[in-house]
Amino acid sequence: MIMQTIKASVVKFINDEDGLTVVEYAVAGGLVTALVVGIFTTLGTAVAAKMQTLCTAINGGVAC
Repeated sequence: MIMQTIKASVVKFINDEDGLTVVEYAVAGGLVTALVVGIFTTLGTAVAAKMQTLCTAINGGVAC
């Protein structure tokens, strides 16, 4: 029963041609924010790993 309600809401949202409301802008902004945080977190982890590899290589195999 709940899946039918969700499906009906999604279909109604997709078929709505009135433009974005404030709530829809907030949801879109939240999704963009979550995406940016995820990308920067992944990027930060990758950079930290590369820096650790570089530091270890410079110190002759001794971890930094």
